Amino acid sequence: MTVEVTGLVKDYPIRSGFRRATLRAVDDVSFTLTPGRTLALVGESGSGKSTIAKVIARLEAPTAGGITLTDPDGARVPDRRYRDHVQMVFQDPFASLNPFHTVEHHLTRPLRLHGHRATREDVERLLAKVNLPGALADRRPHELSGGQRQRVAIARALAPGATTVVADEPVSMLDVSIRLGVLRLLSRLQREEDLAILYITHDLATARHFSDDILVLYRGRVVERGPADEVILRPKHPYTRLLAAAAPDPDARGRAPASGLEVTGNPPVRLDDPGCTFRDRCPLATPVCTQPVADHRVGSGHHAKCWLYVDGA
Repeated sequence: MTVEVTGLVKDYPIRSGFRRATLRAVDDVSFTLTPGRTLALVGESGSGKSTIAKVIARLEAPTAGGITLTDPDGARVPDRRYRDHVQMVFQDPFASLNPFHTVEHHLTRPLRLHGHRATREDVERLLAKVNLPGALADRRPHELSGGQRQRVAIARALAPGATTVVADEPVSMLDVSIRLGVLRLLSRLQREEDLAILYITHDLATARHFSDDILVLYRGRVVERGPADEVILRPKHPYTRLLAAAAPDPDARGRAPASGLEVTGNPPVRLDDPGCTFRDRCPLATPVCTQPVADHRVGSGHHAKCWLYVDGA
């Protein structure tokens, strides 16, 4: 199953007294989630990553744009079957699991809702998929560790037979010592189940090693996209260069950022701005940055939305 997102837009109304405005959280975002591959969305808080995840999972409705799920033959999957194939793993496993119910309840409920049988054997099979013993089925979330809770959340996402998993920062709430184990589990499940994964994260290191492709978001817009190694090791857009330079490096103490760029202050709020939304923070900005710019190829499969790469600009 393939999920194709085209021209996705999500607006939120803003009201202050008698004044009303619109915040565009996601602006014209397009990408494809392909079986067997992982696409990472990276960017700072407020860039629209979680909003995109909620819209794809159909927890929120898009303002504009389209989300299409197609089967291997290219036929569109009916909307009533969409949630059979697209499921979400939330950031906080304790908040996403009901503390009053057992693990068995959390896994049998989605099975029944999606028309599958829900026996104890099915629950134990799902737990085995995420490397958990069947005896945990009788426990409640507070009796599990953080890593075990997140594995249960992953098993719940797989219960309906999901072919696409939207993982919204699935390891950010976990101890550092167990994050790698959860990421390895997702990687194994991707290979065995031929899953398409949308991986949302702040961590560029895990984005590079865990994903095949990366989309860099800033203020709801894609500013750079391409293969993971290309984007992280050879960033082109000034914002991506700053993100890469912000990664901790003990050997760089006291030296200028590796990007060669420095910015200060927070970005101002801009609603429906056609130009580059990063220009007010970018030390390389010029007057032409107030104009819309399209994707420009800066490498093999590597594109950036920046006037620096437009001939003559």
